[in-house]
Amino acid sequence: MKDKTKRFTILHSNDIHGDFEAEVVEGKEGHLVGGLALLSGYINKVRHEEKNVLYVVSGDMVQGSLIDTEYQGVSTMELMNYLSPDVATIGNHELDFGLAHLLFLEKMANFPIVVSNMYIKKYHKRLMRPYIIMNVDGFDVMFIGIITESVLRSLKMDSSIGTHVHLEDAAAEVGRICDAYKDQDIDLTVLLTHIGFEEDKKLAALLKPEWGVDLIIGGHSHTILDQPVTVNNVLIAQAGTGTDQIGRFDLVVDDDTNSIVEWKWKLLQVDNTLAEPDKELEKFIDSFREKVDRKYNTILCRMADKLTQPVWDQETTLGNFFADILAKVAEVDVGFFSSGSIRAYSLGPTVTLGSLRTVFPYDGALYKCSVSGSRLKEMFSFCMAPENRRTLFLVNGSVRLVYDDASRSLDSLTVNGEPVDNERHYTICLQDYYYTNSKDKFGFPTDVLNEITHSRVAATSYRDLIEEYLQAHQNLGSEGVGRLVFKSSANKTATVAL
Repeated sequence: MKDKTKRFTILHSNDIHGDFEAEVVEGKEGHLVGGLALLSGYINKVRHEEKNVLYVVSGDMVQGSLIDTEYQGVSTMELMNYLSPDVATIGNHELDFGLAHLLFLEKMANFPIVVSNMYIKKYHKRLMRPYIIMNVDGFDVMFIGIITESVLRSLKMDSSIGTHVHLEDAAAEVGRICDAYKDQDIDLTVLLTHIGFEEDKKLAALLKPEWGVDLIIGGHSHTILDQPVTVNNVLIAQAGTGTDQIGRFDLVVDDDTNSIVEWKWKLLQVDNTLAEPDKELEKFIDSFREKVDRKYNTILCRMADKLTQPVWDQETTLGNFFADILAKVAEVDVGFFSSGSIRAYSLGPTVTLGSLRTVFPYDGALYKCSVSGSRLKEMFSFCMAPENRRTLFLVNGSVRLVYDDASRSLDSLTVNGEPVDNERHYTICLQDYYYTNSKDKFGFPTDVLNEITHSRVAATSYRDLIEEYLQAHQNLGSEGVGRLVFKSSANKTATVAL
């Protein structure tokens, strides 16, 4: 006979993004925060102290650090194998290196990776393991993975691969799996999602109570919570981003009702007051870092200023700097550059290849297009709307924009000091992800960007383009901010998706 109730501890991370190494808190010498060694130290401590401990990861383990980029996620999987999560799901960045590479990384993993709604379309066959049922101290715990099309737009995958794209379809997948195991007495059902906090709430509202879903542990939107929210009797939690914090659920589960009867949750800062670092893992990380340091310590240039980007939803000196370079080299009127492309706080004044790759780890083609003035206004009206500014498009110095949040409209838009003329043609440049996904980012399909002349690739690698530019130009400075002005700006949110 099983005990009627059991206590469980679920530790959870999401959007780790290759955040391998601890950092010293500014002004607090000796106070270390984050990094996999401290994270591992805490997980090991809890596993030692508590009986039924599960550590889970809700996607985006890879992409965001120089080490991870250099090894294309292989280093991350090796380090995650050391951490030994009980189960994980994928995020959009697990596919940054292509579908075939994702399947390679999955084979590397010594832990189960679950995704229930990614399919080979023709055969209606799931591409990856959809769920796992674990027997923990006599209780059956089910984990189901969910990812939706909205976080897969950057993929250049085969057209035969896709997802059930809508939340309604994702909810139906959950129902299909839960219904199949009704007679197996599943005591606890957890969805591991990578769709964003707001989408998690919508998904919870679609779940039927009979399916018995107890928890949604999510990722993608990097949301920091004081406490989980409850929607449709489903608890929803997320743990920010990186390794600076970890979520912890302490649960009491009733076997008779297959439900949570007691719970506590904390978002804990991972620092050296919480746990001792795992020394063996530190050595493992150092072995990767030393190889990368030898390759990337080349000095590219010396800059006049240290440029920063502390947030993604405001204009920054670092974002403007990159927008200026792309626009200048592509020889366009307007250069769009997404703040989400920047993955570190600052750059300079000495810029090494390593520091640039850390700040700007992504790569791809740079597209050059021609649009009418009226289309250009449409683009800015759409991407500068408050709900679309969680990651802001920065622009080159020839552009000045004033947007009124209250009326949700452009007050003014000038290029080279002159108001944009609806009938005139303007050249623009876009990173390939935003060109391909113009419908989502600018409000109209990519075909519209080819109305006047066919768009062309200005550079096959915008990262190489920036590196070459910096090597050829020393002592570059910042023009500051002030290109984008928002009147009656809405309150900032704590949710920024990557």
